[in-house]
Amino acid sequence: MSELAVEVRGLRKAYGPVVAVAGIDLSVRHGEIFALIGPNGAGKTTTLEILEGHRRADAGHVRVLDEDPARNEITFKQRIGIVLQSTSIQPYLTVEETIEQFRGYYPAPRPLDELIDIVGLAASRKKLVRRLSGGQQRRLDVAIGLAGDPELLFLDEPTTGFDPAARRSAWEMIRGLKSVGKTVLLTTHYMDEAQALADTVSIIRRGLIVAEGTPDELRAGQAETVISFRFAGSSDDLPPMAAAATFENGRAVLLTTDPTTALHELTGWAKARGEALEGLSVTPASLEDVYLGLTGDEAQ
Repeated sequence: MSELAVEVRGLRKAYGPVVAVAGIDLSVRHGEIFALIGPNGAGKTTTLEILEGHRRADAGHVRVLDEDPARNEITFKQRIGIVLQSTSIQPYLTVEETIEQFRGYYPAPRPLDELIDIVGLAASRKKLVRRLSGGQQRRLDVAIGLAGDPELLFLDEPTTGFDPAARRSAWEMIRGLKSVGKTVLLTTHYMDEAQALADTVSIIRRGLIVAEGTPDELRAGQAETVISFRFAGSSDDLPPMAAAATFENGRAVLLTTDPTTALHELTGWAKARGEALEGLSVTPASLEDVYLGLTGDEAQ
C-alpha cells in the first residue's frame, strides 16, 4: 500500500471557460490531518468533489487510497467518509437510532458504542435529533461520516457557526479521529482552526496551490515576525539591522523574516549600551497573516 492516502498530480477541471482547478499537486499521508484552505471560488470544493468521486477531472493523476475515485466503485465508497457542511437527517429519531440507521448501509460498520464515544455523544444518545444543539448536531454528522469505519474522512467546514467553546470542543474531537488512525482532509475558513489542527496546510488560490507546509513552516517562510520594545530614542540610535523600525506610542517596532538573527544583534547591541529593552516582545506571524498575504483581496 502507498504511504499516501491521497496523491494528486496536475489536476485540472474547468466548467466551460471558467477554470476551477488549474493543475494542482497534493499529497496527503495516511494518519495525518490535512487542511485545504482558500477563498470562496478558489477551487476547494471542486477538488474535494473529484477526490470523493463526485466529479471527473479533465486531466491529471488522482489516486485516493490507491484507487481511482472516478471509477465510482462501491468498495471505494465504503473506505471513505464524507461530512458535508450540513446533513439532512430525520429529526424524530434519537442519536443512537440515527447512527444505527447509517451503520446499516455498510458491510463492516464501526460499533455503535465506539462511534458515540468517539464523537462525545454518550450523554445524548437517547436524545431526539431535533433537540440537539448546533455543536451536538455537528458531532452527529461526524458520527454518520464514521459509520462505515472509513480510512479517510472528508470534513467540509466542520465548525461553521459554532461559538468559541463549541469550536474548541470540536477540535478535540477531530484530534481524536487522528488518534484512532483516521486520515482527515478538511476545509475551513478559520485560520486558527487550520493552525491548531492540521499537520499540513495547503493554500489554494485561483485554482493553483500557492503555498504548502506545516503551519510553522508556512509562518516562518511567508510572513514577518514582530519584535517590539520601549525605546526613547530614534531609529538613528538603533543598530543597522533595526534601522527600519517604526515607532508607535513610545515603542520601537521591527518587522523581520529572520527573528533569530535580529534578536541576537539587538540584544548584543543592548547589552553593550546598557539598554534594558523594556517590554521586549516577539510576536510570530500567524497562519492568518500568511493566508492574507497570499490571497489578498480575495480573502475578503
